Amino acid sequence: MAQELKTTDRQVISKPDGGERTRSRPVFVPRADIYETQDNVVLLVDMPGVASDGVDITLEKRTLAIRGYAADQQHENYRQVYAEYSAGDYERVFTLSDDIDRDGIEASQKNGVLRLVLPKAAQAKARKIQLKMA
Repeated sequence: MAQELKTTDRQVISKPDGGERTRSRPVFVPRADIYETQDNVVLLVDMPGVASDGVDITLEKRTLAIRGYAADQQHENYRQVYAEYSAGDYERVFTLSDDIDRDGIEASQKNGVLRLVLPKAAQAKARKIQLKMA
């Protein structure tokens, strides 16, 4: 049920249709882990530097879109000498199966990690079938 994901390493998104980008900041594909329990699919998405008010999660039909907008870090009285981290925005899109209860999705964020709990629909949950004696 949990779909296989390709590993990404802060890849910058380019417009697949050849269109122009309208943002001056880079847009990264955040890394994600998917775990499955008996009742839920849990999605963990790394978005360092994104505050909770900078997270946008939308669900349209079977498409779950996650966007994060990171604020530039400004440090007073410091002069930057070297930087490996560049601020940017995050975008990741997932296609949900019909086995997910779309009305029950919950999201939380802690330490730069977005956590989405996607409950399985009743018909998708494993159940035990009793054997009746004939």
